[in-house]
Amino acid sequence: MSELIQIDGSQGEGGGQILRSALALSVVTGRPFRIGRIRAGRPKPGLMRQHLACVEAAARIGSAEVAGAALGSQEITFTPGAVVPGVHRFQIAGAGSTMLLLQAVLPPLLLSRQPSELVLEGGTHNPFAPPFPFIERAFLPLLRRIGFDVEATLDRPGFYPNGGGLCRVVIRPANALKPLRLEVGEGAKPASLAALVCQAGLPRQVAERELGVVRERLGLAPEQSALEVRADAIGPGNTVHVLAEADGFSNVFTGFGAPRVRAEQVAEEAIGAAARFQASGAAVDEHLADQLLLPLALARGGSFTTTEPSGHTRTNADILREFLPVTITTEPVAPAVWRLQLDTQFSP
Repeated sequence: MSELIQIDGSQGEGGGQILRSALALSVVTGRPFRIGRIRAGRPKPGLMRQHLACVEAAARIGSAEVAGAALGSQEITFTPGAVVPGVHRFQIAGAGSTMLLLQAVLPPLLLSRQPSELVLEGGTHNPFAPPFPFIERAFLPLLRRIGFDVEATLDRPGFYPNGGGLCRVVIRPANALKPLRLEVGEGAKPASLAALVCQAGLPRQVAERELGVVRERLGLAPEQSALEVRADAIGPGNTVHVLAEADGFSNVFTGFGAPRVRAEQVAEEAIGAAARFQASGAAVDEHLADQLLLPLALARGGSFTTTEPSGHTRTNADILREFLPVTITTEPVAPAVWRLQLDTQFSP
């Protein structure tokens, strides 16, 4: 048996990302780990329902033995076995993020020589988590460019706090994997902007006000924006997405509706984030940078320019180094732009 990797769950950013990355990497590499002080600095430390769902899902995908997996636990030991491709259905009670659960189970299935389908039930449009349009429009197109064969469809949105969303992710055996290079050079054509408003259970005029603000502020023509009203959602919800489209993928910036928050404020949240990114001149924003590290480590590495690496990204890089023979470097290349490069000796 491989030596047990010891992880301090309070290091760096100190949140659930450490656990999810460790779960995925453990199943990929077959290396067991023990993580202590899980979310120790959070107001409610230890495993919450969402984190426990990730542990249980990764254990099923990876035929793992787990000790300590219980609500509130601050330490678990995870010993993986063989990867189990095929059809898997995972449900998170309430509005727990299905997109975060996906982080824990997708990587090993990407490398499988057998196809798989994930049916995920729970939250799909959650604050403080990547919403479904981010996964669909930003993350998965870049995975396909690397050579992974994966698609996602949204059957039913799940907004906070009711959840109840349903999405499907289909994974087929990968093609020849290649490095990912994303650079934006001087004089490059700026990304084109588009907008998407998703809404359920609220007056249509709320979404129309948001679209009006986005169109006016960004100078969008009607055909550059879309309104998706869903009658099948379990509860009400509203999100505004501004998409910066370039080179076959989009950076996605989201404003989340909430009680007593005006429609115009929700729209401005997404507009402001997109504007700050556009002004930077980077290829990917900090959230997409964080998501790309693990698939690059599993493929053939690569590099991209991004805004200043976040605490999430730096902590994710530290966890990658615990499991894989990777070298990750960052260097500033412009006042608001960094280049992140990942070189790997990992062979799937």
